[in-house]
Amino acid sequence: MMRINQIREYLPHRYPFLLVDRVVELEVGTSIVAYKNVTTNEEFFNGHFPDFPVMPGVLILEALAQAAGILGFKTMDKKPVDGSIYYFVGADDLRFKRPVMPGDRLQLEASIVTEKRGIWKFDAKATVEGELVCSGTIICADREKKY
Repeated sequence: MMRINQIREYLPHRYPFLLVDRVVELEVGTSIVAYKNVTTNEEFFNGHFPDFPVMPGVLILEALAQAAGILGFKTMDKKPVDGSIYYFVGADDLRFKRPVMPGDRLQLEASIVTEKRGIWKFDAKATVEGELVCSGTIICADREKKY
């Protein structure tokens, strides 16, 4: 299990864009299970939508990509502090099945499909209480930080 301070070692994101609260399972080189507790205090609910708060699909996708990024970094035995950055570069066959609302615990799951020359593909899905929210293939690229 990884708590937030360990997660911050593997993701360069910070509030309000850090979207993984805890990792509950991680098999290096294979898969990850993590979650995001969705609360009414999230900034995006102020505008999406004030009278019917729904987590934006792009942020669900970003949360999945962040979980996949942790798996990728752990598999490579690297961290951002080592000069590496993990970019979300695409998604295939993406489908959204139900809204995510305040009070939901968004479970994030990703498993490695392939890795070639720093380009990683993951099968990913998000669920709430066992009900499918989103699924698809996430593509990420490991690159050297240059700045």
